[in-house]
Amino acid sequence: MDTRAEQRLLRASIFVTTLVGAGALIAGWILNASAIMFDGIYSLIDVLVTTGSLTVSRLLSNPASRRFQYGFWHLEPLVETVGGAILATACVYAGIDAVEGLLRGGHVIEFGTAIAWAATLGVVGIGMSTFMRRQSRRLGSPLLAMDSRTWMVSAMLSFALLAGFGLAIAMAGTRFARWIPLVDPAVLLAVSMVTLPVPLLGTVRAFREILQVAPTELDRKVRAVMDAVMAERGFLDYASHVQKVGRGQFIEIHVLLPDTHVFSPISMADALRDEIAARLGEDTATTWLTIDFTGDRAWL
Repeated sequence: MDTRAEQRLLRASIFVTTLVGAGALIAGWILNASAIMFDGIYSLIDVLVTTGSLTVSRLLSNPASRRFQYGFWHLEPLVETVGGAILATACVYAGIDAVEGLLRGGHVIEFGTAIAWAATLGVVGIGMSTFMRRQSRRLGSPLLAMDSRTWMVSAMLSFALLAGFGLAIAMAGTRFARWIPLVDPAVLLAVSMVTLPVPLLGTVRAFREILQVAPTELDRKVRAVMDAVMAERGFLDYASHVQKVGRGQFIEIHVLLPDTHVFSPISMADALRDEIAARLGEDTATTWLTIDFTGDRAWL
């Protein structure tokens, strides 16, 4: 499988994410803005996750081996599970730090500069998320889709900071001015809690694949095709098993034939397999399809 285009995109994402993360850390330190620093930390953690995605993408371009006879599809949900868990932990840690900041009474930052920085990060995040989402659809890449979601989270963080810091400026000179020092930790708490579900949902979805939970849509599709084949051909019964791991799909179908049924020549069986495969319409590059025929129900 050729994943060179996917690898180029992931390398570009790593480069941009590193620049954004490092810039946010430096800006957060200079401005004493913990919310901006969290944005930078989140981005740099994402660099590690995307680097793992790049490694998996390289492995997917390799042929199956005697040791990994079904290829390396199983590494895709593993990367998403681990990466999501790490990002979720970062959100929880940021939430705890924000609560501590609120209890300490907060601090004052230069909100005007912070707004400019948050706006820049938000625009970059939206742009990268949109671009990666389009490329993930074009290439059918779960790894790029995961990267797109992470960029969207980064953009959400930045725009939340923008709104919070704008509120702080609006509070200046009013009766609410005394609450301004609490804005930065309050914004950090809000964005960390709002962001938390995104990596958690990705982790749960990927963990379902690790547990080999049958995908409902694919199972329904296989059953619909085989029900039609059974009715048309007069076969006795069938059993099907499906599994999705990353972008790889594994479909196994056992068909029970009457004792009187004969495939002669054997090419008739191959023709029926081709027909079933065509009806399923799955990408042969990412689908492992096995169809066998038996006269013994014990093999179903």
